Amino acid sequence: MTDRRAWIGLAVLALPTLLLSLDMSVLYLALPAMSADLDLGPTEQLWAMDVYGFMIAGFLVTMGTLGDRIGRRRLLLVGGAAFALASVVAAFADSAATLIAARAVLGVAGATLMPSTLALISTMFPDPRARATAISIWMSCFMGGMTVGPLAGGLLLETFWWGAAFLLGVPVMVVLLIAGPLLLPEARDEAAGRLDLASVALSLATVLPVVYALKEFATTGPDARSVGALAVGLLLGAVFVRRQLRLDDPLLDLRLFRRRAVAGALGVNLAAGVVMAGTFLLATQWFQLVAGLSVLEAGLILAPLQLAMIVATLAAPRFAGRFRPAHVVAAGLLLGALGLTVLTGLAADSSPWLLVGAFLLTSMGVAAPAALGTDLVVGSVPPEKAGSAGALSETSGEMGIALGVATLGSLAAVVYRSTLALPATTPAPTADAARQSLEAAAGTGVPDVVAAAQSAFTTGLVTTAGVGAAFFAVLAAVAVWALRAVPPITSSPDETARDGEPVAA
Repeated sequence: MTDRRAWIGLAVLALPTLLLSLDMSVLYLALPAMSADLDLGPTEQLWAMDVYGFMIAGFLVTMGTLGDRIGRRRLLLVGGAAFALASVVAAFADSAATLIAARAVLGVAGATLMPSTLALISTMFPDPRARATAISIWMSCFMGGMTVGPLAGGLLLETFWWGAAFLLGVPVMVVLLIAGPLLLPEARDEAAGRLDLASVALSLATVLPVVYALKEFATTGPDARSVGALAVGLLLGAVFVRRQLRLDDPLLDLRLFRRRAVAGALGVNLAAGVVMAGTFLLATQWFQLVAGLSVLEAGLILAPLQLAMIVATLAAPRFAGRFRPAHVVAAGLLLGALGLTVLTGLAADSSPWLLVGAFLLTSMGVAAPAALGTDLVVGSVPPEKAGSAGALSETSGEMGIALGVATLGSLAAVVYRSTLALPATTPAPTADAARQSLEAAAGTGVPDVVAAAQSAFTTGLVTTAGVGAAFFAVLAAVAVWALRAVPPITSSPDETARDGEPVAA
């Protein structure tokens, strides 16, 4: 049985998780005031927003492995302190350079939090069923932050200046720094060697260009610079992989991928992230630019989706205790496919509640694979590798989001331009603007042009939903095959081998 101290410690670990999701959602609301006060240009705005995600994605693998070496609690506390200090600097930044630098430090510090918390959960909850429940609660806190963030941020920014959005993290980290040493155990890989700095450099040189290229594909489409960045990232990635296979003590133990449960869970999480990120981005735009909802109204109408995901996430371990995780994951993906199939019936004049209902099914369906996938990755490796496994899980999620926005976002843009049917009398400048995007079409203020653009955008959303539904159906079959050896989650550690494939129940 897991003692009460571990569950109280889980509440402490939930704080940085909640903060990270809150920070991401609140900052979008603060961007207009922040840009006006610091006189941020378009490029500076982009860097202020994106450098945080770049640094998190780039440093996840390094920080997960570093925690295994120096101690997960120590790294978590150092990262929490750095996050608090960088938050204060960002809040009182008086120039674009200071703000961007502070955001970069926030990203590096943020990369220490997620793998450290996952690794500590693995240590604190050796019982497989308790661990699955703890990870589900941990993920629910992240989703809760995404729900509360826009609402809390809106109220906060109506009263205080934009810097208050950054100061939200300071009291949270102060609590972590005080309670962490009292409630969290220390854990590390005693046999780990020194950190290979060449591997750290190669991992950064692999991930950062790839993430940059994917973001550029999503915003401006492929060009020589973004394609070159992708090529460089993939080439250096091959060098990174070769080096890891030759090292006795690699930065990233690629032997983890030999475990079918790990490889299958990572693949499912990445692929599900692709579909959800791409379609959800389009859905939020549809609410505002087609249905005509305000930012606050869109946030309120999306809240039930996050709540549904929380409920499904918490329920996932219970189902996985009665049925094989492969079947639970596949059932969730099929429910997600059903929701996306319902979404294909959307029209420009449909009620927003049709989209809410469709995404309600999809969100609930994806929650189970996300929760169980993270548990399978962390729980299928030896305890001393938990930090690396947690970093892999988070990296797959980050890459899935970036890929989803780039691929499905690009698909929707192609469909939008190819199906946009403007009136023959539309002036050329107006038509050129409308072909760029729905936002540009709305800016023309011409009713017939706006209506045509809304119809074309809806067609793009419906098309991506259809592709996503088919993808989820195929992914469900893949999950059944890849995870077929994983038994139902029980309270007996002997039924799940951490140092190899889970044995059949």
